[in-house]
Amino acid sequence: MKFFLDSSDINEVEYAFQNFGIEGVTTNPRQLAVIGKKESEVVRELAEWTASRGFAGSREFPVSIEVNPNLERWEDIYREAKLIVQQGPCFIIKIPCTEQGLIAARKLEKEGVRTNVTLVFSRSQAIAAARLGAKFVSPFVGWKENYGEDTFDYLNDIIRIYKNYNYQTEIIVAAVRSGKVIADAAKMGADIVTCSLETMKNSVYHPFTDYGIRFFTESWNSVEEQ
Repeated sequence: MKFFLDSSDINEVEYAFQNFGIEGVTTNPRQLAVIGKKESEVVRELAEWTASRGFAGSREFPVSIEVNPNLERWEDIYREAKLIVQQGPCFIIKIPCTEQGLIAARKLEKEGVRTNVTLVFSRSQAIAAARLGAKFVSPFVGWKENYGEDTFDYLNDIIRIYKNYNYQTEIIVAAVRSGKVIADAAKMGADIVTCSLETMKNSVYHPFTDYGIRFFTESWNSVEEQ
């Protein structure tokens, strides 16, 4: 299972690449608001960063850039997607799972522009993304869990459906907020998880590890001091 970083912060991208070996990046408008940058600036930074790392295309290191959420007509989504993808060979176009968004994604995929169908919250939405040939589909987990939904069967069913019909669309488990979800996604056979740097760090932390280090340190020092 691959790890993507869900961030628009180029410093976090560099850190996660160096220390966690991430294999891709996903961005969204909320992240732009958090770091106070326009998408055009982030797009430029990510294009420069991927080029500096020697990545020649999205097969090597996919970077999902989301279209302006104000766009509702497929024609406008399609037009913006074409502009974004011209700015970097690693860019994948992130498009919301609406009727108009799916129409745009289908036309883009037919032209060789790879897409990531996002804001997916149901099995039937995930089927629609796979049938049009999207490169990625992003079923959200955290948002559903916030409202008391158990997402284990939801994710497991999507993975099973894709295997049943040999869909080539890769599943990015998105809105991941815990190490448990990362482990569950791996157990189910998901292709990718994308999460924040904080979640990535928390997933490798356990209090018993800290306890074990303190315990072994005290044992080590008690012998060395004799």
